Amino acid sequence: MNKKSFGSRIVASPYIVWAAIFIIVPLLIMVYFAFTDSNGVFTFANFAQIGKFKKAFGLSILYAIIATIITLLLAYPMAYYMTKLKISSQRMIMMLIMLPMWMNFLIRTYSWITILANTGLINKLLSYLGIGPVQLINTPGAVILGMVYDFLPYMILPIYTAMSKIDNSLLEAASDLGSNSWSRIRRVIMPLSLPGVISGITMVFVPSVSTFYISQKLGGNKTLLIGDAIEYLFNTGPQYYNIASTLSLILMVLILISTLIMNRFGDDEEVVV
Repeated sequence: MNKKSFGSRIVASPYIVWAAIFIIVPLLIMVYFAFTDSNGVFTFANFAQIGKFKKAFGLSILYAIIATIITLLLAYPMAYYMTKLKISSQRMIMMLIMLPMWMNFLIRTYSWITILANTGLINKLLSYLGIGPVQLINTPGAVILGMVYDFLPYMILPIYTAMSKIDNSLLEAASDLGSNSWSRIRRVIMPLSLPGVISGITMVFVPSVSTFYISQKLGGNKTLLIGDAIEYLFNTGPQYYNIASTLSLILMVLILISTLIMNRFGDDEEVVV
């Protein structure tokens, strides 16, 4: 073993210890509870109860897909617009995008409660127009809105990073060959920004499909997502740890599969001018 390799292992050792304690050990505990009953006996019985939560799984996946699509539609033109600005303006907009992320997650969610409530800001504005009150809070739309608001920066940042790395000479070459603005976007920018899009989709879909606090506060417990079910079971008592761990394991597998599928489409594509 050379000194350089030994030194690298020494430097990496704190992370290895941290990963073992906070990642590997909890995963092993989750797997143990998923395949045992309340007496610690090996069983597959927990998986037989998964059918009771199929609606929660379906809603979680559906809401996550909708939220991901909306964030992509909002983030892509925003990231493209940012790359056309001066560097100082790009930094300013980036700071504004990052600003909500610096605030506590609970504060951001509670702010939407005050905005969407029947006596909130939006309904007060509508009342001046003789409309309302409109039921905005405690609806599926409010849950999706909360997801989009909280996870939008995770879509913008990787797309913006990918676009900012595109060589301007490629766009100039496309223009010289007679490509118009839309053709340059479709044939050059979109293929080269695809890795950023895939990263953004992953970073939005994964937390969206497993979220629970947003649905509780903005959905009023009327919308049961799989994250809500898992939290409820864990908080109910030790007798439900096994089924909660089983749901967590299945959710983790679904997230892993979706991530692998999305990453499969993240390879760089050939640019056709």
